[in-house]
Amino acid sequence: MSAAIAYSTDFAIIFVAATVIGYVAHKFGQPTIVAYILTGVILGPVVLDVVVEEGLVEIMSHLGIGFLLFLLGIKMHFDEVKKIFRPIVKIAGSQIVLQQSLAFLVAYMLGFPFWQALVIGLCTIFGATPVIVKALTDKGEIRTLPGRINVGVLIGQDIYLVLALALLGIGTLTSPVEIAFTVGKILLLVGIITVVTLAASRYVLPEVFKRVASHKEVLFVFTIAWAFLFIYTSEIFDLSLEVGAFLAGLALAQLPYSGELEEKIEPLTDFFILIFFSTIGLRLVADELFYYWQEAVIASLILIVGNFLIMFYLIHKEKFSVKTSFLGSINMIQVSEFSLVVGALAVAQGFIEIEVLGYLSLMALMTMSSSTYVLYNNQKIYEWAKPWLKRFESEDRRDEDVTEYQNHAVVLGYNHLSKKLIPVIKEHFDDLVVLDHDPKNIDKLKQSEFDLVYGDFRYDQVRKGLNLKNAAFVFSFLPDISSNTILMEEVSEDTTVFVECESEEDMVELSKLGGNEPLFTKVISSLQLFDCVEGFLKDEDNLKEMAGEDCRMLRGETSHGR
Repeated sequence: MSAAIAYSTDFAIIFVAATVIGYVAHKFGQPTIVAYILTGVILGPVVLDVVVEEGLVEIMSHLGIGFLLFLLGIKMHFDEVKKIFRPIVKIAGSQIVLQQSLAFLVAYMLGFPFWQALVIGLCTIFGATPVIVKALTDKGEIRTLPGRINVGVLIGQDIYLVLALALLGIGTLTSPVEIAFTVGKILLLVGIITVVTLAASRYVLPEVFKRVASHKEVLFVFTIAWAFLFIYTSEIFDLSLEVGAFLAGLALAQLPYSGELEEKIEPLTDFFILIFFSTIGLRLVADELFYYWQEAVIASLILIVGNFLIMFYLIHKEKFSVKTSFLGSINMIQVSEFSLVVGALAVAQGFIEIEVLGYLSLMALMTMSSSTYVLYNNQKIYEWAKPWLKRFESEDRRDEDVTEYQNHAVVLGYNHLSKKLIPVIKEHFDDLVVLDHDPKNIDKLKQSEFDLVYGDFRYDQVRKGLNLKNAAFVFSFLPDISSNTILMEEVSEDTTVFVECESEEDMVELSKLGGNEPLFTKVISSLQLFDCVEGFLKDEDNLKEMAGEDCRMLRGETSHGR
């Protein structure tokens, strides 16, 4: 009982301290990731030494990275990455070879023995998946083209991480037969689990989720259980939980419910990830950390620049634009926390000394902290560097292969009225997206000529799939004022919006939002509604003028009405 209380106390101390330090960091405009790492440094052996990474804290830390990869998998729709899958494979493979070679050469030139330098190179090729994914998700860039390239490369690195851990676990790097057998076994297991995952997402999960989607609590619990099933399976086969968690999320990403699942999982992930980043600081010991501090500073500077140049060359070589190449490169300049995992195993097996692990730890801490600022300001850095990048521009770029909705129509809610309106709207717009929250409509809508987004409109992740800011036309059949208020705040002023309101009070409230002047519909017949929308599509200016007059009248700016 006393041990359980001690573990719970450690957990509570971390959570309270991280909350306070994170709040202070937020007030001063600093990334929370850095605040969480700093929490671990303060509470751990380097400063106060009041918390250790064991028991409940260690379990929570592992779950943090697991759920982050699970969330990442849920975001990975095959349709979004299949056009760039081949170049991503080339980039990831070449990046592993080139960055490992660079890290080895830097360590060897700094005076580390050949075999230690080789292991250091093996440890330092990984991008910091939690840092990159968290920052890009916070900024809404995880689904951009640079974000997709980064994620693809990180997944390749995760598979390589499994191989690296398995090779170091052998205890010797001098047996080619044993090495080949281990690599083949791992690749076979990953392949089998991947096939099972894809088969489940196509033949099993759609029917299961259709039955539980209307029960929110059951849906959430089933999603968590699915994640733990794959984490447990990966552990059984001696694979990393990161690979299992990612594959579990990947299966769910192909379902129409993925947007809503993202919204439900993200707060839980944020909770666990706080502990994960704090444990990075808890692992550090002052004497070991600073034994090779000069070498660590020099190596960090070289690797930050070198990693950027390697990634820029590889992405640009695959004929992506200069902007995509720059952002995709500057996002991945850090040494990952996985270097500590690989390094700790290398110490246990006697390949490197404990002080070398301090060297790796200091590099990871410095590069992850500095790259966090770079990630949150990557667009500003690109604009600053843009004049010097013009020499790399050319016509044969492939960014147009990955597109987002532009000047499209959006219908919120599927019912007997929207069913009649959709064909009329589809005639005037190349792209039409329909959002609905009724699981019973999914099967009938999946085969339609428009795109379907499933979920609650109030969830951020669901709305991101609609790209409302770039929509040309939106018709909302959502009855609640809160959803329509969010709608009016997110669309641009150029978007034409039809909003169906239940009362005149709701109409008055929405008319006060300013900017875009929506076209309101009360409880009218389907024929009147059909004529109204068709009239707009034929004479947009006239109907907008009438809607503007209605809005001004509701706001009390004029007494004239229709």
